[in-house]
Amino acid sequence: MKDFFKLKENNTNVSTEIIAGLTTFFTMAYIIFVNPSILSLNSGMSWQGVFAATILASVFGTLIMALYANVPFALAPGMGSNAFFTFTLCKQMGFSWTEALTIVFLCGLFIILITVTKLRKTLVEAIPDFLKNSISGGIGIFIAYIGLKSASFLTFVSDAGKYAVLESGNVVSDSSIMPFLTVFNNPHALLGLIGLILVIVLVVKKVKGAIFIGIIATVIIGIPMGVVDISKIKFLDLKSVVLIKDVAFAAFKSSNITSLFSDFNKVVFTLIALFSLILSETFGAIGTFIGAGKISGIFDSSSENGKNSLSGKRFGSKFEKALFSDGIACAAGGLFGTSSVTTYVESASGISVGGRTGLTGLVVAAMFLLCLPFANFFSIVPPEAAAPALIVVGVLMMSSIMKIDWSDFEQAFPAFLTIIIMAFSFNISYGIAAGFIFYCIVKLARGKIKEVHPILLIVSLLFLFNFAIDAFRGMNGVK
Repeated sequence: MKDFFKLKENNTNVSTEIIAGLTTFFTMAYIIFVNPSILSLNSGMSWQGVFAATILASVFGTLIMALYANVPFALAPGMGSNAFFTFTLCKQMGFSWTEALTIVFLCGLFIILITVTKLRKTLVEAIPDFLKNSISGGIGIFIAYIGLKSASFLTFVSDAGKYAVLESGNVVSDSSIMPFLTVFNNPHALLGLIGLILVIVLVVKKVKGAIFIGIIATVIIGIPMGVVDISKIKFLDLKSVVLIKDVAFAAFKSSNITSLFSDFNKVVFTLIALFSLILSETFGAIGTFIGAGKISGIFDSSSENGKNSLSGKRFGSKFEKALFSDGIACAAGGLFGTSSVTTYVESASGISVGGRTGLTGLVVAAMFLLCLPFANFFSIVPPEAAAPALIVVGVLMMSSIMKIDWSDFEQAFPAFLTIIIMAFSFNISYGIAAGFIFYCIVKLARGKIKEVHPILLIVSLLFLFNFAIDAFRGMNGVK
């Protein structure tokens, strides 16, 4: 094991990797229960089937990343893509859930194609260093914001009459909605605060495995507080394992391809859906790799630029292998019967406690697999227990913004937009899009557009096209 994962070469050991894997798992375990709820809503999919598909797709994607790329990133169905699957593809565009799975699979195939041709890696090389650092800082705030929400530290208030309740039960408000710090008079917020204090003290004291210890301690404290309900624990529940047959390989139904390309209007919607999903998945993963991988030294500049790819193999660097693994996992989501699988930004929590190799991912995959028959046992970990880890990791990732020259407006404005749009829109890809587009605008205004890499310019135009399509769909009541 030590030789296979090259632990000594990566300055780590078995115990550190195990702690890192457990930490990553507990910060992203919420997807096991959230994903089935989102996908089964308004789509007609089996909750139990999606539950099993979520776990098995996460295990498959994480194992590919761990065993092939040997990096500590975990994968699971993305939180943005599952909402896109249900509310946009199925609810708004009118695709059946089997057609939506086919679109997910086709998206994965395209991502594999651009990865094999190294176009995806070339995109990374085209991004200026200050934008890479702003992506890292933006993801730091993004992660911390997830932590603040999960810890029940925030409440949101909207003006009367400025919101609408959808059939799905979701509430849509306009810009009048405002976040406020919660009143710490409920056990959930108090548990989150206790957990945050615990984790901070342990980190400051430089206790090994501080974040993981903090999560476990918070869970234990939550029992007498009534936040952690141990009465829900059941040690065997194999029903969901069997019901995966309801959703697995539904993407392969021949009728799906026929219906997706049956008439002009359906073809247009199919292409729009594919384009939107491809952009989101491509840059979401790239942003995570740059943000969490580069800052920790897992991916150095030579790895990104392929300077150590002298073996003659198609993928000679960790970065290239990680991109390829992510592409394979994306397609696998459609096969297993869930939305597209992507690299999780929560992997940064495990990396922050020392995870450096695929052994971290192997532990995550094992934990996911254990959840299959023991779902209720793992469900007792409340979001308030994992939230402090995300907040602390967000702080640690902010160091990258020191490398940005804030006195240079050409760097400062695109970097600033990348960071705030990523956090405030709750979307990594949107933050990247804002940074790219305004970087090009600034360069154009200064008469330096030739300094922009052609691929970066093309991608910025594609992002603009995507936003225009979204606006057009909204004007016509599609979204």
